[in-house]
Amino acid sequence: MRTRRNSLIRLMGALLVPGLLFAPIAAQSQGTYPSHPVTMIVPFGAGSTTDVLARIVANGLSARLDVPVIVQNKPGAGGNIGAAIAARATLDGYTLLVGPTSTNAVNPSLFKNLRFDPLKDFRPITNLAKSANILVVHPDVPAKNVSELIALIQEQEYAYASTGNGGSMHLSGELFRTMTKGKMLHVPYKGGGDALADLLPGRVPMMFCNVPLCLPHITSGKLRALAVTTEKRSALLPEVPTVAESGLPGYDVSGWFGLFVPTGTDEAIVQRLNREVLAILETPDVQKQLLTLGAEPDGSSSQSFTAFVQSEFDKWAKVIKEAGISVE
Repeated sequence: MRTRRNSLIRLMGALLVPGLLFAPIAAQSQGTYPSHPVTMIVPFGAGSTTDVLARIVANGLSARLDVPVIVQNKPGAGGNIGAAIAARATLDGYTLLVGPTSTNAVNPSLFKNLRFDPLKDFRPITNLAKSANILVVHPDVPAKNVSELIALIQEQEYAYASTGNGGSMHLSGELFRTMTKGKMLHVPYKGGGDALADLLPGRVPMMFCNVPLCLPHITSGKLRALAVTTEKRSALLPEVPTVAESGLPGYDVSGWFGLFVPTGTDEAIVQRLNREVLAILETPDVQKQLLTLGAEPDGSSSQSFTAFVQSEFDKWAKVIKEAGISVE
């Protein structure tokens, strides 16, 4: 009897000890994030502002997480293809999306039958940066400030250029038009170069221009900067007032670039990524690199960024509906 009992004890020990040995290892491996490379999806092509900004952040994140953060460009359909791919990713924190204003706030009101819902399918981690547009006019336009321009467009129609329907420049103009009840004609171009080709000689009198695109021409005096579209003045043009402080309170348009994960990703991972990215955005070198893109760091908590994305979604849905804007 004693021999059989000792045999049973030895057998149970043989079965239990490996479990005790491997259990902590398994728990540790499941709780370690990250343990392999992270993918950062950019829904636009290489060299785009979103792509360059993503690579700046990815480099910093690779160093802080001690794993490679690999940028993958998934362009097409105004950013919708890449966003849809990210929305269907596994909920493990290894697939991130750098989503700008267009994909995560504007496109649902422009496109039909999207394969993702930006509010339901994504958990915002933090905003990365904001960029301003500049309201510029040709020197022949008599308005020297926003108030004078508003008076002009309420009397007669003025055309404004943009880089296409539903883009940041177009929406900046439509919000300005609806808030001022002015007479403005949208003239879309295929790109910034084409728009400038008509703006500089005065064939089209005004534009809500991307900062890097128009800054050299403002400096040279070929264009007159009336105001920036953001809530705060731009560090690139600190002497230029905002539209809101120049006669149109409440006006605020910014191009923003957020970091997202699929909804359902573990909260601890969300908060870890938030902390790491905020630390990256505080470094002087990163701030300098962003400024060359016409952007400024704008880190935030996940909660506040979630509320911001919702407010942007609602704002642009209203503007797009009232203006009857469509890309299809």
